[in-house]
Amino acid sequence: MEHRNAPLTRTGRLRLVRLVVEDGFTFEAAAAASNVAKSTAHCWVTRWREASPQERVSLVCLEDRCSRPVRCPRLRSEADHDRVCAVRRRTGWGPRLIATEVDIPHATVSRILKRRRCSRRPRPDRGEVVRYEWPCPGDLLHMDVKRFARFSRPGHALTGDRHVTGAEKREHVGYEFAHSIVDDHSRLAYTELHPDQRAPTVTAFTDRALRFFASHGIEAKRLMTDNHFSYKRNASLAQLLKARDIRHLYIEIRRPQTNGKVERYQQTLKREWGLGQRYRSSEHRAKALPHWLTHYNERRRHSAIGNQPPTSRIRNLPRQDI
Repeated sequence: MEHRNAPLTRTGRLRLVRLVVEDGFTFEAAAAASNVAKSTAHCWVTRWREASPQERVSLVCLEDRCSRPVRCPRLRSEADHDRVCAVRRRTGWGPRLIATEVDIPHATVSRILKRRRCSRRPRPDRGEVVRYEWPCPGDLLHMDVKRFARFSRPGHALTGDRHVTGAEKREHVGYEFAHSIVDDHSRLAYTELHPDQRAPTVTAFTDRALRFFASHGIEAKRLMTDNHFSYKRNASLAQLLKARDIRHLYIEIRRPQTNGKVERYQQTLKREWGLGQRYRSSEHRAKALPHWLTHYNERRRHSAIGNQPPTSRIRNLPRQDI
């Protein structure tokens, strides 16, 4: 079989054949010169002598042949293949359940599905990607929550050490939640860490976030969230948004792409803040959040807005250093 370290490619095989056919080398001498076994030299010379002139010109006779046998007496019939694939398309079952219905061993069913390329169900159509951006800062804010595990020492994601002692297993450090709001036009972001995502926490965070955006000259008109009960069944949040004349929008169920800007921001938050440094504990990680957030808003270049930081798209207020 040819590979990048093979002693004989098609050119090498031709060179081996010519040593025997044209130069009169013995099989032993030609094999030694080509660093292969005598049987290998005999195999390729025999194929060359049995080949037609057309096969010699195209070097087809010196290519690897398929190792599949000409006859497979124990191979299942085409009718069995059709039955297995029909059950697969009708039910979506795996090999073990299909084997029960068609009375064929599940290992054979698995090979049939793989042979017919039905072992994996086709992915559903995700629809056309719709990209949008509101024209002015504050036209739309995206809000979401991401959960981060608390820790008392660096974890395996940074150290590579998955060994955990019994005491550490019993240490239930829990989780903390990063509440975030991102402006659709400028990508200006605001994030806070809280121990939960209950309705009072969400409402208080939203109030502080709106004041943060107002300090940058951004008056919110719309706020988009998912359908979590802390957003959709939150009476205090509804009162806050009504008092500020902000329309509350919800994404389509099971379509987080609609809220994609904050979803993408959370990936960046995890990669650059959550895992970007080696923290001694989650408390040290929490202390680094304001510094990272300032870097994200004022200095980090954003490819979606022309490789500029988010503050480049907001109004420059007096005495505001941006």
